[in-house]
Amino acid sequence: MSATATYRRILVLAAGHDIPDALQDRFGPSADFECVESLEAAQQRLKEANFELVIADPGYIEAMWAPGDTNANLRLLLETIGQGVCIFDANGGLQWDNPRMRSYPRDLVDRISDACKRTFRDHVKEFANSTPAHARARRFSLVAGDDQHFDVTVTPVVEEKGRIARFSAVVWDVTHSRRLQQKIDAIDLAGRELVRLDAESTAGMDVEERLRLLERKILRYLHDLLHFDNFAVLLIDKKTNRLEMVLQHGMCAESQDLDIYASTENNGISGYVAATGRSYICHDTASDPRYLQGLEQARSSLTVPLRLHDRIIGVLDIESDKAAVFNEDDRQFAEMLARYVALALNMLDLLIVERYESTGQLADDVIDEIAGPLNDIVTEAGTLVEEFIGNDELRHRLHAIIDSVDTIKKKVRTVASPRSGILGRHGDMSEKDPLLEGKRILIADDEETIRETIGGVLRGHGCEVVLAKDGAEAIGYLESQPFDLLLADIKMPHRNGYEVFAAGRDLYPQIAVILMTGFGYDPNHSIVRARQEGLNAVLFKPFKVDQLMTEIRSAFQPAE
Repeated sequence: MSATATYRRILVLAAGHDIPDALQDRFGPSADFECVESLEAAQQRLKEANFELVIADPGYIEAMWAPGDTNANLRLLLETIGQGVCIFDANGGLQWDNPRMRSYPRDLVDRISDACKRTFRDHVKEFANSTPAHARARRFSLVAGDDQHFDVTVTPVVEEKGRIARFSAVVWDVTHSRRLQQKIDAIDLAGRELVRLDAESTAGMDVEERLRLLERKILRYLHDLLHFDNFAVLLIDKKTNRLEMVLQHGMCAESQDLDIYASTENNGISGYVAATGRSYICHDTASDPRYLQGLEQARSSLTVPLRLHDRIIGVLDIESDKAAVFNEDDRQFAEMLARYVALALNMLDLLIVERYESTGQLADDVIDEIAGPLNDIVTEAGTLVEEFIGNDELRHRLHAIIDSVDTIKKKVRTVASPRSGILGRHGDMSEKDPLLEGKRILIADDEETIRETIGGVLRGHGCEVVLAKDGAEAIGYLESQPFDLLLADIKMPHRNGYEVFAAGRDLYPQIAVILMTGFGYDPNHSIVRARQEGLNAVLFKPFKVDQLMTEIRSAFQPAE
């Protein structure tokens, strides 16, 4: 009997009403035992109630072969129970089996017979010198038929003289529970492989390459273990609560254009799962009001939360073009795999993507501390400028003080910021670069510090720089003046990076374009579409200055 099998209602056919301690220990506190002493009582209880398991003392099996009316009653009982029962003679020959036993693969009988002979042949002398009470039952796990798994309990029936007269065997089909356990073990192994995204194994890969590696791993495990091929991983944007698609395979373009938020209302199944942390099986997409299209021609879906410790960081959505293909086993397996996916994404984030908000925190703290005194200086200087009208020399000096205060703020931010990440500095940034000198570059990003920092670096190399705070402003600049290079963040208000890219290419077909993005953020597959249309490069924040300069120089290199 498999340790993974769970039986809640068990009927015990034995003398006396005390349940043996061995049975209590074996089936645990959740098992509900009911004991009867006679075959008639057992038959009556089987008619009145549902039992998952019947356990009979071996003496009742022996009674089958004794004369009397009890024989017929016992046969009837054994033919109606849910387990396979069979009886062998002392030499292992089959004497009788019940209908359930006959429904099992026929080679199972031979395997049980061989197990009986191997196990008990060497113990005949032991039984000859002992009482029948010492004829202990033996348990086996056997495989028969088409990889079907069975647990077998064989009990020797010993005559008064100590001779083994026959064997009785009770057989449980544990194929389902055994395969479940095998799949759980396989998913656990796959999950541990999934999170092996350490620095050494991913050395030399950029963020996009590592995300694609993770995507391939998830696809392989979904295919091999759960037999599904279409999925999407969506992460919750902490600022907006929006679900951003970071990985996907097989999903249609419409699903990538959806605005979904972690909310139980009007945000589809993914929004519901992200908000509640409860998995959701959609058996029929046509009749489920929560379903929003993911896979083209989807008929059913399974969506589970991505849990990282006690937080929900996103969802794993699996879809099928067949109706009602997902069951509770699939849900259990997908939840296990999703925990590993969440851990892998978190590790990837920690290894590669030190968020800019964190890297700039020190500079922000320093600026906050000195903001008050510096603002006081600016205010006083501004007041004096207004008072000394006509004294141009003094007014000029006051303006210089105001400009110096602004320079102090910028220098403090530069010094206080870490040397790695997007603010990293390598070498003398003030040296002119013949390849870059005089190039007109438009930098579009809604984070002021990022565009100011990049702008300062490029000015130091001799570039003419224009800064735009959002997509609409960037397109306005493009429409009013030519540029040699567009450097734009994908995620901007008013118009996103892809729209700015498209506008720039329409106006200036030869303009070089580099897009920037945060960890895994690629709405509507902007990067894929832009690359198909001639995008020069993608920079994943945070990036080092030498990465920035390498991509910019490469964009200006003549095509071979």
